[in-house]
This record gives sequence, structure tokens and C-alpha cells, in this order.
Amino acid sequence: MTAQSISNAKVNQPWKNWGGNQEFTPALTVRPTTEAEIVAAVRHAIQEKMTVRVAGAGHSFTPVVATNGLLLDLSDMQQVTGVDSETRRVRALGGTQIDKFGDPLWKAGLSLGNQGDIDKQAIAGAISTATHGSGIESGCFSSMITWVRLINGHGEIIEIDEGDMKRLRAAQVAVGTLGVILEVELQAVPAYHLREEITYETTDELLDGWDQNPHNARHFSFLWCQAPESAGLYELPTPPGLDMVGRAYTKRYWAEDLDDVNNPITEEGRRHDRAYRIYPGGFGIPFHELEYYVGVDRAKDAWIALKDLIFEQHPEQKYPIETRWTQADQGYISPFYREDKVSLSVSGAPGTNYEPYLRDVDKLLQQFDATVHWGKIHYLTRERADKLFPEIETFRQVRRELDPNGVFLNKHTEELFS
Repeated sequence: MTAQSISNAKVNQPWKNWGGNQEFTPALTVRPTTEAEIVAAVRHAIQEKMTVRVAGAGHSFTPVVATNGLLLDLSDMQQVTGVDSETRRVRALGGTQIDKFGDPLWKAGLSLGNQGDIDKQAIAGAISTATHGSGIESGCFSSMITWVRLINGHGEIIEIDEGDMKRLRAAQVAVGTLGVILEVELQAVPAYHLREEITYETTDELLDGWDQNPHNARHFSFLWCQAPESAGLYELPTPPGLDMVGRAYTKRYWAEDLDDVNNPITEEGRRHDRAYRIYPGGFGIPFHELEYYVGVDRAKDAWIALKDLIFEQHPEQKYPIETRWTQADQGYISPFYREDKVSLSVSGAPGTNYEPYLRDVDKLLQQFDATVHWGKIHYLTRERADKLFPEIETFRQVRRELDPNGVFLNKHTEELFS
């Protein structure tokens, strides 16, 4: 088989992520439209001893997609393939964007249990990096996985389900290193509406309510602003004339019974609508993000230390601190492995030298045993990962079984997971 015989193959086509901070030129790019084309491309790469990485919607800020071998672009592989109202489970192709789930699930009386501010990521990418929303009793996308079908490093199509929990817990978060996810199954929940309340709380108000706030709403999060322009960087609407310095754009969502709503409320700050219409908003302007996770018991101290770091050492940095809560899960390399976490997220402005700032954030949060978002800028080393993830060697064992020759590794993932 030659490269020319693979449908939709392009040679030396540059690739750049959504945020613009990752770019590379793979030897071969394939944008498949059928599963057979994915399989043919992967088997060609194995035969030619090429590495393989997968691009979904390009929303990762780390070099997880980078390869000098074969890049698979799954943007044409989007379809919800099945919804089961009785088991409350939904299946979809790996390239399916999150925003494609809402209507089909709703028609079956179901909803996703949680999702984040952005709904344009491919579901396989969201799973692979443990992407999440906010809710102390809500897990990340990876925690919803009940079944996955993939093509592994042997060129075999395999299925992993709840009958093989060792492999499933490895597949729940794998950063694309077990193979190409062809299709996934998620556990959904009964359909529900969300009622929104947006407030603009001061630093003291947030700290006073720190322990209670996450438990008083289904979803609670906030974006604390240190400068007048902070809110605008994430497109956060604020009242005219309100000084946002030392305040936070604070989001609370409550689940409502289906009978409570006949017509949606679309007024900004007090919307009331189907859950999947409420979750996403803002964050359309490119930025470069770092997001670390600290255990709930230590998160308040970590947040205060991060705030002080910005004021005292990096007053030039204007992006807010986004703060969210996420429930523990069982994925071997999930950042939420067996511990509820609070995420602390900051960003650097594209085109500026924000590296010293993010390095200082990394150094600070190491003191709190912070884990990292696999799809966002981080500085985790293999040595640190070994200390943070007690089952990481179990994960590596599964990875080696499914991909013994490292077909799905690149420089970034090899350092951590080989």
C-alpha cells in the first residue's frame, strides 16, 4: 500500500491548533470519512513504521497531537450512532463534537450529566484529556465512559467494556496512547433543565462561602478578575460601570424538573433552558491556558496563594483565575483519580512571553500536589507523574499491551507514558 492509495491523504500539510501555540507538519495527513479509511491509514502507518496521532477539534494547548508521521483528522467522523433510553446510554463516533449530543439525547429524554464552557471539542479528545465542567457531584467526560471501540497498535479493532475494568480504567483517560478511538459509549442521565444565576462577588464573599458554595448548586464556578480588562479577555458580560477588580464572574446552575419550564428564559445572567443550551458560553477569543487540580481540602489555600502570586509577582498578567469543582473518578491517569478536586486555571496572552508566569504557577501548585489537565499547558515530568498517580504503571502496562511498538506515542507522551 502506498500513501497515494489512502483516501484523502495529503503530504506535508501544516497543522495548527485552535489557540495557535502548537503547530507542526506531519509527513501524511488523512481526513477519513469512513471507519475503513481510518483502519487502512493506521495499518499503513504500522507497516511503514510511522507514528500516529489524532486531531479532533484542535482545542488542546499541549503538543499531544504533534507527529512527524501520520496525522488523522477526525473532523468528518461525527455522528451519534445510538441512544438507549432504558440504559440511558449514548454512542457516538470519536470525532463527534460535544454540541452534537444535545438534541438527540433530549429527544430520548436524556442529557449529558455535565459539560464545560466550550462544546466544540471532539468527544474522543474530551475523554482522552479528562475534560470537565464544574460540579462537586459531577465527574469529567472520562468518568462517563462505559464502552470504547478502538484500533490499537497491532492494527486490530478491539472493544473494551465494563467486563474488563482494568483496560476500561486505562481507556477512560489515555491521551491518545492506546489507539484511535472509533466509537464510544457514555452514561447519560434523565433530561433536565438548568436555572442560571450570575453574580459578581467580591474576594471576601467568595472566600467566606468557599466551603458552602459548591454544595448549594448543581454547578458552581467563578472567574476572579484582577484587572479592569480581565472579564473581557474571556468575553464575560458584566454590568455597565461595575469595577470588576477583586470581583468574580460567579456562575450557579440548579437543575429543574421538566414540568417547571414551558418556555426558555434567555435573559443573560438568569437563563432557564435545556441543560445543553445553558452550559457553553464565551471563550471564543484564542488564549493559551494552564489548568491544575488541587484536592478539595487544600484548594482554598492554593487559590489564595495563586491570587497573591499574581498581585505580588506578575501584575502584568490579566486573565482571570477560573475555579471549578470536579468529582473523583477511577481513571488510572485521570487528574481526579479517587479525589475530588478544585481546578485552578490561568491563561497567557497569545504573542506575549507568559512562560515565566506559568512556570511560577507550576512551581507554586507543586507544593499542593497538583495534577494537570492533559490538554492544557503543563510542566509535568515523568518523575512527578509517578508520585501523583498511584496506578500510572498499571496504565503503562495496558498501553504497552495495546501498543508495544509505540505507534501512538510522540515525544510529549513518550516521556510520560512509555
